[in-house]
This record gives sequence, structure tokens and C-alpha cells, in this order.
Amino acid sequence: MLNNRSSLLSLLETRRSGKPRELVGPGPTAEEMERILAIAARTPDHGKLFPWRFVTVADDQRDMLAALFREALAEEYPDALTTKHEKANEFAHHAGQLVVLISAPIEDHKIPVWEQQLSCGAAGMNLLWGAHALGYVAGWVTGWYAYSEQVRSAFCGPGERIAGFIFIGHAGRELEERERAPLATVWKPWAPPRP
Repeated sequence: MLNNRSSLLSLLETRRSGKPRELVGPGPTAEEMERILAIAARTPDHGKLFPWRFVTVADDQRDMLAALFREALAEEYPDALTTKHEKANEFAHHAGQLVVLISAPIEDHKIPVWEQQLSCGAAGMNLLWGAHALGYVAGWVTGWYAYSEQVRSAFCGPGERIAGFIFIGHAGRELEERERAPLATVWKPWAPPRP
């Protein structure tokens, strides 16, 4: 049991995000992807509402995604520079598997929307853990794509929004450890209010 616990702690302590533009393929197989998504779905979900969804974009759909981005740019940013169009095309064609995480809260429910949004974020984090556990590197990003009404409507139903684009592949270079918040700045014991 100790060895399993040690392995699990090591897994938790070594997860790193990869920049999607630096990932290389191949992404997960269909079976691995199903397993990653099943892990992602094992998230805290007050009320069992499943206020999130996963939409996968296949490799042979990336040209269509790039076309969607071009149309959205032309409509929403008519003065966009050529470099913005080039970056959008590159984004649509980043290596690995692409999962679009959708926040799908149920309005006017006894479970507050805020709690449902937290559940969506937890599902995204579980997806990153599942990818890491299977030896992949993942990067979760948003950018203007996530906030574009035209892009949103291509993935979402009414009341839904894009929580992020998650690319899953392999690191194209060694991942660097980023600066983490010192625990003293994000953790403190509770001090009850004085009467």
C-alpha cells in the first residue's frame, strides 16, 4: 500500500501543464481518450447535475475549426492583423487531441450556478490528471476563441459557454517548473471572530 501511495503522491507532485503550441503528437488513442474522459467525469457535482460537457475535435476536423476561427475573426475583429489570423490557424492545428470543455449550468436550480461552475473547473482538472496519469502532457487555454460568440455557438447550447480548450499530447521539449505560490501566501489557520 505504501508503494502505491508513494506513486500516487509522486504523480500529484509532478503534473505540469504544457503549452499547446509546444506539444507534439500523437495524442491519446480512442481507448485512452475514453478513459481520460471517464476520469474527468468523476468530479464533485452537488446535485448530480453534470453541469459540464466534453466536445472532442478530431484531427480531420481541424481545417473546419480554423475556418470557424477565420469567420469569427472577420466578424468580431474586422481590423485584425494578419498575425492574429495566422495564430488562429496555428491554434486550430496544435498537435494532440483537442477537448473543448463546456460549462453547462442549470439555471434557476437549488444548486447555485457558482457551485456548478466549480464542478466544471474540477472536471477540467480531472481531465488534466487523467492525461498525466497515462503519460501525456495537457495544456488548458482560453484566449479570444473561448469568448467569441460565433465560436461559442458552434460548440454550445443556450446558457452554455466554453470553459477552455484542452490539448493533450506529448511535450515537445522538457517542461519547466513554474513558480508556485508560497504556502504562507495562500494558506492560514482560521481565526474565529472575537465576540
